[in-house]
Formats: sequence, C-alpha cells, structure tokens
Amino acid sequence: MIILGINAYHADSSAAIFVDGKMIAAIEEERFRRVKHWAGFPSLAVEFCLKEAGVTLNEVDHIAIGRDPWAKVGKKIKFLLLNPSGGIEAVKNRISNSKKVASLADELVHVSPVDKAILKQRIHHVEHHRSHLGSAFFASPFEEAALLSIDGSGDFTTTMIGVGKGNHIEVIDSVDFPHSVGIFYSAFTQWLGFPHYGDEYKVMGLAPYGEAKYVDQLRDVIRFKDNGLFELNLKYFRNAMKGIITYGEDHIPVVATLYTDYFESKLGKARKKGEELTQFHKDMAASVQRITEELIFHILTSLQKRTGLKNVCIAGGVAQNSVANGKITRNTPFTNVYIPSAGHDAGISMGAALYVYNQTMKQPRQPAIWSAYTGSHFSNEEIETCLQQQNISYKKMEDAELYDYVANRLVNAGVVGWFSGRSEFGPRALGGRSILADPRRSDAKDLLNAKIKRRESFRPFAPSILKEYVEEYFTVTDVVPFMEKVFPIKSEKHTTIPAVTHVDGTGRLQSVDNSISPRYYALIETFRKKTGVPILLNTSFNENEPIVNSPAEALDCFLRTQMDMLVMENIIVER
Repeated sequence: MIILGINAYHADSSAAIFVDGKMIAAIEEERFRRVKHWAGFPSLAVEFCLKEAGVTLNEVDHIAIGRDPWAKVGKKIKFLLLNPSGGIEAVKNRISNSKKVASLADELVHVSPVDKAILKQRIHHVEHHRSHLGSAFFASPFEEAALLSIDGSGDFTTTMIGVGKGNHIEVIDSVDFPHSVGIFYSAFTQWLGFPHYGDEYKVMGLAPYGEAKYVDQLRDVIRFKDNGLFELNLKYFRNAMKGIITYGEDHIPVVATLYTDYFESKLGKARKKGEELTQFHKDMAASVQRITEELIFHILTSLQKRTGLKNVCIAGGVAQNSVANGKITRNTPFTNVYIPSAGHDAGISMGAALYVYNQTMKQPRQPAIWSAYTGSHFSNEEIETCLQQQNISYKKMEDAELYDYVANRLVNAGVVGWFSGRSEFGPRALGGRSILADPRRSDAKDLLNAKIKRRESFRPFAPSILKEYVEEYFTVTDVVPFMEKVFPIKSEKHTTIPAVTHVDGTGRLQSVDNSISPRYYALIETFRKKTGVPILLNTSFNENEPIVNSPAEALDCFLRTQMDMLVMENIIVER
C-alpha cells in the first residue's frame, strides 16, 4: 500500500511517502524553493517523494491531505455569525484557501499524469490536529499513550488532546480558535521586536538572560481553566475575524500584528526595529517562556490524570519549544515523551499519511521512527561534477582518513560545513546538513556568528553528543535523536564545553546513535579520541535561508561565508 501525505497551502508545506507503512521519503518544499516556510502547493516535494519511492502518482493508493475544510464547520459558521463586523478580506482569504485545499487534484495532475476522477477517489482529508497527533503517536514506540497537539491554529482548532492505542487515536477534547498558545507566544514575539513568521525560537533563546518577574501579570493575558485547558483574554489580541496569517502570491506566510493597543497600555510599548534589548525585554521573555511552560504542564498534568498513562506524544508548533519539552518528565506525571523530528506543520504530511494508513485503513503499526534522514542525497560523482563545473579544487578521501582529517581541522579552530547522507526532515540539522565546530572553544559562538550565521548573540548553539556519554554531561539522561529537548548540563562540564552551554547552564541535546547516524557518529568519535570530548557544536548549514539541500547550495554558502572547510560525502574543499 502506497500513501502520499501532503501539507499544502499552509506554512512549511511538505510531502511524505509511505510504502506498507514505512516512511520512504519526507521533505519540506522550502528546501527546493529556497524560501523559508514556503506555503504553496509542494509540487517539488511531491515529485521528490514519488521518485524516491520509484512510483508514479497513478500507483499511489491513497493521498492524505493534512487539512479538512469541513472540520468544525458548524463552529466556524457560528463564529462568523457572532462576528459580523469582522474583516471581509479575512473571510475571503479563508474561503480562497479552503477552495485551494479542496481542489488539490487539479495541482496533482500537473505533477504526474493521472485521471483526475480516479485521483479524487483516492484523496483523504485529515484534520490538521489529527494529522499532528498521527505524526507523534503512530511514529512513536508506544503501544498506548496520551496525546497532545498544540500550535497556533489549524482547521479552527488550536489544541487537541487524546489517547492513542494500537492503530487508533481517540480525541478527548480540544480548544477552538482564537484561544491559542501559539498566538499568545507569537504576539509577545512580535512585541519584543521579532516580527517574522517563525521567530518564536528567538524569545526562547533570550529568556535565560532575564528573570521571570511578570508571570503574575501575564495570568490576565492567558487563563488556566479547571478542565486542564485554557483561554485567552481577547482584549490583548487582534480581532481574529480580521485575519491572523495571510499567504500572498509568493506563498510566504505573513503574520498580522497580533497585539492590541490594550496590550501595550498594560504591558508597555512594543520594541521597535533597531531599539536596544533592555533588561525589561529579557525579563518579559523569561516570563512569557515561564508561563508557557506552566501552561503546558497544566495541560499535561490534567491529561495524565484523565488517562492514567505514563507515555505522552506531542506535536504542533508549540512542541518545538525544546526548553519546555526538556522539563516535562520533571514537572508532570509523565515519564516518557516522544516528539517527532518535524513536530511543526511540515510534519502534517507525515502525520496525515500515517493517520490514513493506521486509523482509516486499520493497518498494523510499523516500528518507531527514530531517523529524520528522509530528504535529498547525492553521490560523490554528482558532487565532483558540481565542483568541476565551477573549477573548484578538492580532495577525495576514504571515510577513515576523512574523519581524521576533519577532526584535526575542528581541533585547530576550524568551522566545517558537513553535508552527509540524506537531509533531515524538520527544522533541526542533525548531522546531515550541519555546520560544526569545537565545543571546547569559549570563542566558538562569536566565531560562528562573525564567519557565517550573523545572528543575534543571545541565541545558543547546540551540542551533538554520542548517546553513550549523555549521562556523563547532562543531569537528565534521555534518548533525544531530534534535538527536541533542552536539559541542564552538569555544572562541572560548563567550562569543558562552553560553546554549547547556554547562559543558564543548559544545552539543546542531540544524542547521536551509531545505528542511525553512522558517519556523523564516527566523526564525533574521532574527535573524542583526539580531545576526550564526545561532543561537537552543531548548527544548521545555512545563512539566513532554508537549510542547504544540494551540493551547489552548500558550495555557495561556503564561498560567501568564511567557513574553513566544506565536506560533502567523501569530498573536501578548503580555503
């Protein structure tokens, strides 16, 4: 059985393909379009997935669309009737977007020749948050688990809780738009001076520089309910009928200003572009992060009491809050947490496909997904051709020699672009498309920002650590393959790995497994043998763009920055 999953006309559009329940390929459209969070129809991602599976669209049995225009239609109509003075343009945008989703067959026939009438019979619309739940539970190692999907909004829902057992998900409850943790966090992200879609991680990185002084004040903005859920005080937020996110002809998501004059009257004027980040801003970031964590724990603690389960699976944009994720087992009764590599909206394609396979078609679960390496890959021959076409000189080495050569460069203050195997599905570089440095260097962060990343100084870099050594360096031991959790680093190790120890003594962990990432593991092991430290500083291979997808893009990034070495498979380019 072949199932194609699609996230279309929504931020982070993507495609994923499964054959008999096994994920063959999954990738975001932005990797091909070179536009962050691209939100149109993912035609190039679909073409890639079909090619990887070796099939045509005609051979696909089911097409799962992670969007259901008819979900909660009654509540949508009621909402419109109760808000007759809402912006007509926002209503038009929603109708237009729903029509696009409903007519995806028209787009698909352009990708691969197929009879449209037959194609329409194969299409399944899976509600946004059910797709999120599917991406988390059906990919998890748990036979039974509590489930949470939490984000900005999708199909009129912002939060959904449920239970998964075997190949079935049961929804327990949900929170309707516009009451949204995602909108809450995004409003403060904008107010703090970070206006772009997806900037929320900047607030998470800034928070440790402040003190959570304003949590009690924020309890008027977002209110915890006795049923384990929440609601917003809507006086602080933009009228939802005027529209929250729009997608222009360029398919770039643009978020409207979410905070109101009332918000500013209560909490202060918004920070403007170029204005100093004061201690007040840092304290407010800390407070926003703290109350968000408290809310997640509030939801999960109630969910655990309702279900009696010890395992939980989480997805949705708010599930990308790795700081909160790392605290779940210490602040709720849950003992095991699974979050997929693409917990954000790109994972909708994967989740919709899994939902159709397991829930709709009642097929048995497949082994848990622990690898995010489902994207593009290139041979040494293709890489050499790329370099030769641009008259770039290079070395070619066998693996053992290459690991030693690269590790020596890292030891000697080198910054290395590492392009190996298949690209990762999700927002994190995990040793497939990474920029690497020595974590022992106290100046590595400044070095990377000066040479390549050119990003805010308060944002941390992450440690990739051999999984056997996690307990030696972190106070919490866990399997974290997707860099989805932040844990405290042991105090005695702070001076050993200063480049990946954030100001609050934490690190966003990636535990590297030899069976999943053999080449990346081998490089870190070679570095360990030379230095005694089983860790590399890892950041995404890009410079204010989507993560590089092809050898040409990796080379271009190398040439326009001050990276010291570029390694693509067994090929090395140096300054």
